[in-house]
Amino acid sequence: MTQPFKDAVSICKTVMRNGFDAYVINARLQDLALADDRETELDIATEADFEALVKLFPTLHFSKDPAVIGVLREGGATFRFYPTDVEDGSHAEDCVSHVTPRLLKRLEEMGEVPPGLACPYVPKAKDRYEGFADFTGGQIRLTGLPDETLRRDYLKAIRAMRYAANYQLPIEPNTWMAIIRGAQRILDYVSVSDIMDEWRKVEAENMWEFVRLLFECQILHGLIPEVAALARVRQMKNESEEESVLVHTLDVMRRYPEELPFDWFGALACLFHDVGKLYTAEYYEGKWTFYQHHRVGAKVTRRIMNRLRFEPQEIDLVCHLVRQHMRFHFMLTDRGIRRFKALDEYPRLIEIFRADLKARGAKYTEFNHNMKMLDRAEVPEETIEPLLNGNEIMEFTGLKPGPSVGLIREALLKAQITGDVNSIPEAVEFAQRYRDRELA
Repeated sequence: MTQPFKDAVSICKTVMRNGFDAYVINARLQDLALADDRETELDIATEADFEALVKLFPTLHFSKDPAVIGVLREGGATFRFYPTDVEDGSHAEDCVSHVTPRLLKRLEEMGEVPPGLACPYVPKAKDRYEGFADFTGGQIRLTGLPDETLRRDYLKAIRAMRYAANYQLPIEPNTWMAIIRGAQRILDYVSVSDIMDEWRKVEAENMWEFVRLLFECQILHGLIPEVAALARVRQMKNESEEESVLVHTLDVMRRYPEELPFDWFGALACLFHDVGKLYTAEYYEGKWTFYQHHRVGAKVTRRIMNRLRFEPQEIDLVCHLVRQHMRFHFMLTDRGIRRFKALDEYPRLIEIFRADLKARGAKYTEFNHNMKMLDRAEVPEETIEPLLNGNEIMEFTGLKPGPSVGLIREALLKAQITGDVNSIPEAVEFAQRYRDRELA
């Protein structure tokens, strides 16, 4: 190994000891290019920026070439620093710089490569819009050859769909075909965490479109196959029209933010609200039924969200909404409406049902009835008197004056508010049962 190469390796080790990756770019080709060179020049790739490098090498200079981080002249040799690929989602074969423009030009002069050969990708600083054409063109388009641009960072496919959903712009046809062709590689090379980081930037109002695009390019099939499979589950939209559960799900997601805008987790709960139908579908007497799909769906949702690396509190919230989303679907009694209002996040549950009705074009009979019944649950606890006073509680339970009577009175009051006790006979039975169970 010549001294310049030893110096280059030493430089790389210095960079790596300070916490940054670094390597000599294609040592074999560089050695060939230096065979009869008048001046020794070597190219190094690193993830460190100029500020970090100049602290290690004070004589480092800026380069006029925007693709070069900096130039170091030392020991009669010139070392050029290029940025290395730091994108986790890039193609495996493209994550290492094999040649630089300077090296390619030198090889062309030596006749080692054909003149005018296009320079391969050289990584550069991150830019979230890098690789995308200006959106003023009215569409989302990858620059250059879409397949090659995508190979440099497959996360751009997810980002393209996010842009398309949020800006409500179509994806340019060739870009779309590149995404479809690269669907499996996107799933292979892009981490779940990176995909979900992009997903979280999709507005609640546009999440349905983002999910639709994921399904159309078949990324959803690998990411959340339980939801993608809903495209093959059929249900009745109304009395005469049939639809797939996935189409219904996307429509509910689209309708939900009309009443609760910016509610990202509410829209996510709409995505999963019918996922249990895949597991509970049963064909009987000429129609499909999905009994207990909400309960099963909550369990499936927990499994999916754990796989997608959501936080525990986020998982609990969405699973709660999926588990309880059928509560408001039926004409509730006074007791039922009080139980419903005692649930956490009940306003979101109301809006999931409203969105479901809009998606189906169904009647609002049960919905309107329940909204009126909600007024019954508005009576404050402190304004309600228990059906039995202290003397009556002692009379029916045989208790003597003391704290036990107050405990029964308080429990009876709460039972009346929730609708568990609605008459004096029920109150007597409740007091006696409480005495036997809690005070024995």
